[in-house]
Amino acid sequence: MLVLFRLVWGVVGSQTARFADFVRGPRTVLDYLRRSSVGGEAAFTLGHNPLGAMMVVVLLLVLLVQAGSGLFTSDDILVDGPLVPLVSGAVVSTLSTLHRTLANGIFVLVGLHVAAVFFYLLVKRDNLIRPMVTGRKRVPSRFAAPEPRRAPAMLALAILAASAGLVFLVLRAAA
Repeated sequence: MLVLFRLVWGVVGSQTARFADFVRGPRTVLDYLRRSSVGGEAAFTLGHNPLGAMMVVVLLLVLLVQAGSGLFTSDDILVDGPLVPLVSGAVVSTLSTLHRTLANGIFVLVGLHVAAVFFYLLVKRDNLIRPMVTGRKRVPSRFAAPEPRRAPAMLALAILAASAGLVFLVLRAAA
């Protein structure tokens, strides 16, 4: 449900949450890494920096595959995903293996993400935790940044409710 919410929010949500605002190509990520590692200062970003944007995309894709594959998994003992009856045993076996493997991958990605956030906090003196929780980033005085456009809270609630409803309908239809 939350992955669906984030995907929709990435299209219609607040400015800094929109994929169009922060997703860039690999060259931009490499340039950012080069500028950051040479002792220079990378360009200030109000939202996600290019490396953080790459992590957002990877995490969302992996979580989407994890959630989707979970619908078709079976432990061959007690628990079957709600859509197992719709596919062959070979597909169930393949998706079950993928689902178990991705679970470990998600832990690795989350660990990298947390380590990067603490690196930025402790080494670069850039607190990314506050903006991740509040959606608001303090802008250093040497940078002039206009206030980003914020989407209404009611829109977020409506998207969350629609995401929950869609998940409910899929699970109910499979039962």
